[in-house]
Amino acid sequence: MEDDLRACLRESYGRKARERDLSPVQPWKAEERRRFLALLQEEGGRALLELGAGPGKDGEFFRDHGLDVVCTDLSPEMVALCESKGLTARVMDLSHPDFPPGTFDAVYALNCLLHLPDRELPGALRGINTILKPGGLFYMGVYGGRDQEGVWEDDPYEPKRFFSLRTDEWLLKIAAGFFDVRSFRRVAVGGWAGGLHFQSLILRKHR
Repeated sequence: MEDDLRACLRESYGRKARERDLSPVQPWKAEERRRFLALLQEEGGRALLELGAGPGKDGEFFRDHGLDVVCTDLSPEMVALCESKGLTARVMDLSHPDFPPGTFDAVYALNCLLHLPDRELPGALRGINTILKPGGLFYMGVYGGRDQEGVWEDDPYEPKRFFSLRTDEWLLKIAAGFFDVRSFRRVAVGGWAGGLHFQSLILRKHR
């Protein structure tokens, strides 16, 4: 099942790569990355890994503000767009980040971990924890607010994408098993019905 899910995601995002590259960054997403950048600058972090980097807009932002950025994405088309911006980028499954332990000061993952089934999330968090330096920071942003897992039938993408939505309580419990929770914010955003919101977490690896 996992292989099928990944194949669908790879094709779906590959088809939308150029469109996503041309679309503007939503103001609330720009604010999320600005807040994380300010924290990294305050703490002197430099080496950042972006998971699910898409066309590299956020990676480009962090690089242009002085960070050493590595982008990864499941889609070769997205990775090619990152490289076209001069970013270091690799095709990689975010559930198995393939880097030596303690490589990065920070990891940034915006709206990608919601594509992992719940049973895979603990393993992904463990892998992210491993590649962070002691005290390193992890930004995790996903849509959630209720417990729901499956293909989004109203998805305008083809093939339709798989989503795992989690309650705030469940997500915080899982995150706290691997990291110190530095902050958690609920962000109201448009386009998601049924009481959903954006879950913004900044997590820290134990020193």
